[in-house]
Amino acid sequence: MLQFFKSTLPSRLLALLLLILALRLPLHALGIPLTPAELHALLVGERVHAGALPYRDLYDSTAPLVAWFLGGLDAVAARPLWLYRILALTALVAQALRFNFVLNHSGVHPERGYVAALTYLLLASVTTDLDTLSPLLLGQTSIVFALSALLPTLREGYDNRRLFRAGFLIGLGALSFLPLALFLVVALFAVIIFAANSFRSFLLLLCGFLFPYAAVATLYLYADALPSFSEFHLKPMLQGLAAAQDGLPRVLQLRLLVVPGIVLVLALARTFTTSLGLVFQAKFMQLMLVWLVQAVVLLLLTRGIAPGSLVLLLPPLSYFSLFLWQKSTRSWVPGLLMLLLLAVVEVVRYRGVLQLDHVLPLPLEENYAVRPNPVYAELEQQRLLVLGPDRRPYLHNQLATPYLDWQLAQADFGHLNQYAAVFRLARNIGPQPPTYIIDQARLMPELQYKVPAVFGRYQRTATPGLYELK
Repeated sequence: MLQFFKSTLPSRLLALLLLILALRLPLHALGIPLTPAELHALLVGERVHAGALPYRDLYDSTAPLVAWFLGGLDAVAARPLWLYRILALTALVAQALRFNFVLNHSGVHPERGYVAALTYLLLASVTTDLDTLSPLLLGQTSIVFALSALLPTLREGYDNRRLFRAGFLIGLGALSFLPLALFLVVALFAVIIFAANSFRSFLLLLCGFLFPYAAVATLYLYADALPSFSEFHLKPMLQGLAAAQDGLPRVLQLRLLVVPGIVLVLALARTFTTSLGLVFQAKFMQLMLVWLVQAVVLLLLTRGIAPGSLVLLLPPLSYFSLFLWQKSTRSWVPGLLMLLLLAVVEVVRYRGVLQLDHVLPLPLEENYAVRPNPVYAELEQQRLLVLGPDRRPYLHNQLATPYLDWQLAQADFGHLNQYAAVFRLARNIGPQPPTYIIDQARLMPELQYKVPAVFGRYQRTATPGLYELK
């Protein structure tokens, strides 16, 4: 199989796509439950489609580019989970093929073909976490395309338009997932080792990076929401709060990284025992080492539990794996390793179907899926406000207020002794009050006392913690 993909014929590309679809689609046919990250995205898209401006009319830290993108998807169809799954696979395939094209076009390894893309997509299939559309997955797509904008300048001399475009794409990646701005470190390293005028070249790259942020900041300035943009997006992302939401538990994420980690260790061991013929190939390997270090740093900053964290490692891992799959004196060994990797990925991915979840020390991802809260099972298609971090009631109901992220909502609910917070509550909830309020934080008595014009209209129901609009 490995030798088959060491060719650039179009038939290999078609075979690669069919192989990945055969590996991933059966599990989708059996049904992948809704994840917390997907429910969060659906709620954001629903509110943005309804006309809410992120951070001003929606207390949430989702990056602005992703929030508007989700709003556009909700305009296509209401809560389009099927579209999320299709786009997640499309983003992964686009990343893999673009990265594979860059490696082939630049000649960074003597052997060409679709082996890098095969490794990329195989390792991405080890967990259903990458079957979901996440800000990190969308942002990483821009980062991979930024590399393709950098490399031609590295070999042929710097082109101002290409440098600006590379910085612009990195900026788009950061507008999707702010920690990806650290990819500027990789770009800076590329400029230092390849550019004749490093300082001027990096300034041009930096201008391209800042341009999309300047455009977004200008929009929020005219919307009188620039302080909210800083408070509800920049600060939470820099503090790692947003990145840590809605992902799988850290223990499970680390265990799922075992298979890619073993491949990476074997690939690095083979890489450092292989002599590179061209100076450009050696410098490109250094660039990939910096990318790998940067990916590990990002995993640490996001505490390893951001949805789609594995995608950070896939580009450098796919590059170094080329040395693992290259020809050797024992020609059968790389092919056997590839078949073994395919088998391991399939077993890990389908461990629930094969009933191996009690054998392997890997809990099923579906154990952490969103399930309705039985206490509020009678609520269907209602407009809700949940005073607390539990988003499960929104599964079959609508978010009726800007208060999606409970941590960020503390800017108002955590300062009820301040007039400004009370005024914002009345402004945000009063015009179109929700039909029901679920009081998990036991704040309703205080709210009814301090904001009676809004919360005094609610009465307690027989269900504990549930209030209904009179």
